[in-house]
Amino acid sequence: MRCVFRLSRLFLFVLMVALAPIASARDAGDAALFEGFRAADMRLATTGFRLSTANAALCDREEPGHGIQIHTLDQYAPRPRPAVAAHFGFAGAVAVEGVVAGGPAEQAGVRADDTIVKFGTIAVAPQGEGAPSTDRLVALWTAVAALPPAAPIRVELLRNGTPLTLTIRPVPACRTRYELAITAALEASANGDLVRISSGYYDRFDVDLVAVVIAHELAHNILRHRERLKAVGAEFGFLSGFGRNADYFRQAELQADILAVHLLARAGYPADLASRFRQHPVAKARSGIFQSPSHPHWRDRLRVALAEEARIAADGPGAPFVAERDSPLTGDWRPLVPKD
Repeated sequence: MRCVFRLSRLFLFVLMVALAPIASARDAGDAALFEGFRAADMRLATTGFRLSTANAALCDREEPGHGIQIHTLDQYAPRPRPAVAAHFGFAGAVAVEGVVAGGPAEQAGVRADDTIVKFGTIAVAPQGEGAPSTDRLVALWTAVAALPPAAPIRVELLRNGTPLTLTIRPVPACRTRYELAITAALEASANGDLVRISSGYYDRFDVDLVAVVIAHELAHNILRHRERLKAVGAEFGFLSGFGRNADYFRQAELQADILAVHLLARAGYPADLASRFRQHPVAKARSGIFQSPSHPHWRDRLRVALAEEARIAADGPGAPFVAERDSPLTGDWRPLVPKD
């Protein structure tokens, strides 16, 4: 579980756009850039929604699974805000970047580029000025996530300037926010509430294979690995690969690998997806002298994936380690790796 903070897509987008000349909201270059980011965000949002809703029964913290990907105008730098607002139809501070196909929001009639005025009991404050910030986005997600996971949600919108009220009937979902970081590096992390993954994965792997990485990070959140690592005094960062720290982190990584295979199966992904990911040349190349000792070797991770896939084929998906997520980590990772 990598816990190093990386610039999110939002701030990289701020820098990229702020440095580019802005002539018109209809400029083809700007439009292509904006739509590229929307498409990238929705790939992650769609996979996250699928995994979070299919595995809600395994999560002790749930949120309403509504299928809306939101973005806020104040997450962009002041200079490009007019172009951003025009392209995405912002008529206020928060807008719908996209909706998951077939999800509750789409079924209710919510569309991309609707402006959100009120989400249930949560009113959106007027747009502010100043430096870019994701505070509003995170605050809104946190408030919405605290709503009853299956209760209808009345949303007030503006569509092309016209007020519109719709009712979304969400489904329970694991409480996790998904965020894309634009970088060629292969980076993924989970902190208990957030799963962050870099766009570099989508550059190198098919979309279905990237679901293995997302499921692994979601498994960390379900198993509360970050707080459990802190509870046993594990050192994060550079020291995570040394001494007893490495044992704790390897245990957490292998537990997440194992549970992820079951999360994927519950969400209807191909039965051999995890093992195919582990055998991908890029995944294999990452495991070597440059890999932190806190992470198991790819051969061990492949053995785990193959064993779990065989177990699921025989008995169906289960919920490994979920019952012990309130217990301290022991660092005993070796029994988790099947022997040849």
